[in-house]
Amino acid sequence: MKNNVFVYCEIEGTTVAEVSQELLTKGRKLANQLGVQLHAVAAGSGITGKVESQILPYGVDKLFIFDAPGLFPYTSAPHTDILVNLFKEEDPQICLMGATVIGRDLGPRVSSSLVSGLTADCTQLEIGDYEDIKTHEKYTDLLYQIRPAFGGNIVATIVNPEHRPQMATVRSGVMQKQILDENYKGEVVIADVDKYVPDSDYLVKVIDRHIEAAKHNLKGAPIVVAGGYGMGSKEGFDMLFTLAKELHGEVGASRAAVDAGFVDHDRQIGQTGVTVHPKVYIACGISGQIQHIAGMRDSGIIISINTDPDAPINKIADYVVIGKVEEVVPKLIKYYKANSK
Repeated sequence: MKNNVFVYCEIEGTTVAEVSQELLTKGRKLANQLGVQLHAVAAGSGITGKVESQILPYGVDKLFIFDAPGLFPYTSAPHTDILVNLFKEEDPQICLMGATVIGRDLGPRVSSSLVSGLTADCTQLEIGDYEDIKTHEKYTDLLYQIRPAFGGNIVATIVNPEHRPQMATVRSGVMQKQILDENYKGEVVIADVDKYVPDSDYLVKVIDRHIEAAKHNLKGAPIVVAGGYGMGSKEGFDMLFTLAKELHGEVGASRAAVDAGFVDHDRQIGQTGVTVHPKVYIACGISGQIQHIAGMRDSGIIISINTDPDAPINKIADYVVIGKVEEVVPKLIKYYKANSK
């Protein structure tokens, strides 16, 4: 039996999470490179007949559906047992899941039970070879789990030569989702939940849930105006909100600006914030550390406004304006106010 690639599909009600679809797209590419199948797992309540069309078109060869009243809302025990027991049967070589509240709870539990290891918050996933520098043993077709490390000062490539599955979590927006074929013919397996989940797993019940809608659409904005520590203050960020309003965009920030209290945490872009892919990204007073660049490197056009000609952000920027943000940004606002329709 071939060791396939698995993606755990996170489900809210009967809707598959976007991060799961992004990982299905990446999983399909990894499976193609390895010459194996892409499998997916969906667990929830009343999902049969409703999630297949949200999963199979991404190139899924086999979808395991676990449908039972106790599987939604998510609780740790049943979902952990589903994956642990299924993986003991299927022996996958790779398992991917979102670095969400659920993924960060579920991933470590599954990897610990299977003694497999886990790399969290990956920004890239690739297939490659590896030679152990001590034993000189060579390994082929390993999952390169790539993420910033040591506070973002280096990019670490992590491999797991011996244990399976190779597990990684990835935050929403890092990978880009793409339907492979609307009519992709994948096999659907309706699993016997009782076979995988003991009654004792349902001891914890969710009595009430409250989901708060996002205050902005930073991830989906076509234009993002982002500020760094160089903005100097909350008042400095007021300029960026004015510019973003003129451009019909959203305001983002670097971690340094958030830590300084200039702007709310939910606007943080980067490894520990959100990942964005706007058509235009305007970086104002942002130096461009690795962990910030990880969250915006795939933007269409990157414009940097900075007093430092050697700022790291300038290396990936398409246009660089050397100057003080407090002088440049008001000129942009004035121009767009005069020229926008």
